[in-house]
Amino acid sequence: MSIQSFTIDIPQAALDDVQDRLARTRWTNELPGVGGDYGVSLEYVKKLVKYWQNGYDWRAWEAKLNAYPQFTTTIDGQTIHFLHIRSPESNATPLILTHGWPMSVVEYLDVIGPLTDPRSHGGDPADAFHLVIPSLPGFGFSGPTTEKGWNRYRTARAWAELMHRLGYDHYGAHGNDVGSFVSPEVGRIDPEHVIGVHVTQIFSFPSGDPAEMEGLSKEDMGKVQYLQWFMENMGAYNKLQSTQPQTLAHALADSPVGQLAWSAQLFGDAVSSDYILTNVMIYWLTNTAASSVRFYYENAHAQNVPTEPTTIPLGLANFADDNQAIRLFAERDHKNIVSWHVYDRGSHFATQTAPDLLINDLRTFFEQLREQ
Repeated sequence: MSIQSFTIDIPQAALDDVQDRLARTRWTNELPGVGGDYGVSLEYVKKLVKYWQNGYDWRAWEAKLNAYPQFTTTIDGQTIHFLHIRSPESNATPLILTHGWPMSVVEYLDVIGPLTDPRSHGGDPADAFHLVIPSLPGFGFSGPTTEKGWNRYRTARAWAELMHRLGYDHYGAHGNDVGSFVSPEVGRIDPEHVIGVHVTQIFSFPSGDPAEMEGLSKEDMGKVQYLQWFMENMGAYNKLQSTQPQTLAHALADSPVGQLAWSAQLFGDAVSSDYILTNVMIYWLTNTAASSVRFYYENAHAQNVPTEPTTIPLGLANFADDNQAIRLFAERDHKNIVSWHVYDRGSHFATQTAPDLLINDLRTFFEQLREQ
């Protein structure tokens, strides 16, 4: 039950090792003129590595992270690292934020201020949140997992225990990417204490029943077709991490450029170089390449999976270039969808590309629940 204060303090030798490895990179070959057709291009990776060597400042990001209270605790045998930022508003709503892959707690740094202290950011103090931002088990400063089974369901149980240890009787949950898998399960596991779940994706897919497809609109059929295209053309990471994570991990754990390229396949140009490199550095410095990608394997091989729909109030904020959510399928898996907003800007990385929209959607969703 104990909770310890935590400060990030990476030894200089580890940073020097990164620079040494970058300087000795053996670059891959590439066909001329193919751009990104075969995957992340050599030109793109070289550009990021050049900045990594000559412009990127880990110590500045380390200080930015350390500006917020951080802690560790052990839950179900696993170290859990988390940021815990209490609002100056005493009646703030507790909220646990779950990041995705290949992200980290860095995903939420830019929204901490407006969410915890709306009074100082032009908002209504009634919309304030106490924030808990954990590193997923096996990710970053939570350290590698050491046993099987750390899937979304076990993580959700750990999150419920974490909020209990922090003394929160009632709380909300939000997630993006992997967090959008975990957060609804927190509501399912802890319905007596979770007041609502807010996500940026609802991963409800066709069941295979032809009759189900007959009820789709033309727009939703387009989403199904896009989803199929994505899995066939961009889904290599999901397939490999769900089936052979350890094979991949040998390459990622031995090469910072390998970790960079593997992460960059999803980041692309949607976010800043600093954001990409800070997330990559956290995986590299904590040697959690293997355990983070194992999360996909554990989800794909989970047993005793609940099949009944969730019933906790659920809200969706879906952003541009990420809008594959189909309400017909979502309502099959979640029986209490109370908010469904689709935005024409932003991206999969909404905290970076449309933080204002995300913040407002979170505030509106939980305000709606408080008024009920």
